[in-house]
Amino acid sequence: MHHVILGAGPAGVIAAETIRKHQPGDAITIVGDEMEPPYSRMAIPYLLMGNIAESGTWLRKEPGHFEGLRIKLVQGRASRVDTGTRTIALEDGQQLRFDTLLIATGSTPMRPPVPGIDLPGVHPCWTLDDAREIMGLAVKDARVVQMGAGFIGCIIMEALSARGVHLSVVEMGDRMVPRMMGPTAGGMIKEWCEKKGVEVFTGTRIEAIEAATPLAVRLSNGRVLAADLVISATGVRPAIGFLEKSGIRCLLGVLTDEHMQTNVPGIYAAGDCAEALDKISGKMIVSAIQPNAAEQARVAGLNMAGQKAVLPGVTQINVLDTLGMVSASFGDWQGVPGGEQVELTDRAAGRHLSLQFKGDVVVGCNSVGWTDHVGVLRGLVEGQVKLGAWKDRLKADPTLLMEAYLASAQARSGWLGAGDARRR
Repeated sequence: MHHVILGAGPAGVIAAETIRKHQPGDAITIVGDEMEPPYSRMAIPYLLMGNIAESGTWLRKEPGHFEGLRIKLVQGRASRVDTGTRTIALEDGQQLRFDTLLIATGSTPMRPPVPGIDLPGVHPCWTLDDAREIMGLAVKDARVVQMGAGFIGCIIMEALSARGVHLSVVEMGDRMVPRMMGPTAGGMIKEWCEKKGVEVFTGTRIEAIEAATPLAVRLSNGRVLAADLVISATGVRPAIGFLEKSGIRCLLGVLTDEHMQTNVPGIYAAGDCAEALDKISGKMIVSAIQPNAAEQARVAGLNMAGQKAVLPGVTQINVLDTLGMVSASFGDWQGVPGGEQVELTDRAAGRHLSLQFKGDVVVGCNSVGWTDHVGVLRGLVEGQVKLGAWKDRLKADPTLLMEAYLASAQARSGWLGAGDARRR
């Protein structure tokens, strides 16, 4: 059997290692489209901060790791998948035959339609090559403009701030992290960043970037910002263009079943390019976070190796540290039709908590500054814990999260044990 994995990120590597564990004699090939060893994009901010060297981003640091497991690494980019002949065409002309295939190609940065986006000094922050370019320009006291204040943008912002630059962030939404946080939470994060010396423009677009020394960044509010570096962090999209006309069903991402298999037997998907069932909302979603990618890859790898494995579903999970302010968003944080909610805000203490209910179950939440309860919040949402009478007690006092969890979840051995809850 020959197992081919398209994508050399965490999902691809975990799937390959899972297959090898259960099929020691099969051939395994990982195809990555960068010259680097398999690495984690989530480690790039730590590289920008200077906390690690480039080798610190590598997923497996032991010399000869992949060779020792007889996992072949191929540099290339898929241009076409033929499901009839079970072949993959690479852009350089290579062809690979497969018995099973995992699509783990991840995401690519979105390119906003802004005049000047291709100018020198304008970069995404997605690859090690991008990081090298950014480190050469984001020196102490450099003027940096960042386009986008979503989840990824806030992580990049943290790294840039650590480099001692003068940073301005421009976000089209009416608040920071608008796809993760409600108005109150997003507004509090903005206020916190401004106190830390970051200039933040929300409800604002970059209309053009003009070639000059330094670059001139024109905003929709009439301001013009001088910039030695412009970073585009306006979101990502699944890297699945090569699947067009393959017969593999895709919407936003590659559609998968509970085995992470596509509509074509023997072809699977995992990670940022895959759509899987959200067990809270019951909808198919792309959940572009590493813990979900890892579990999807493990399940896909087991099935590719002939084992029977099922993914119960994914959950929207986001925990973000923005210049020292920790925020979290789980599940249907915006609420559901017919649901109820409770909010508690203490701006002076930098704390905000929003709980969304469907019946007596917490189906989503936002939190800012409530670091002691992150594990409990996740457990309540992911475990779909029925609170019973504790629902009304939480609506009266949302700070009773730990007590509600211990009373409602531990008794039925839910997702998170009491000891684990206390340690988080």
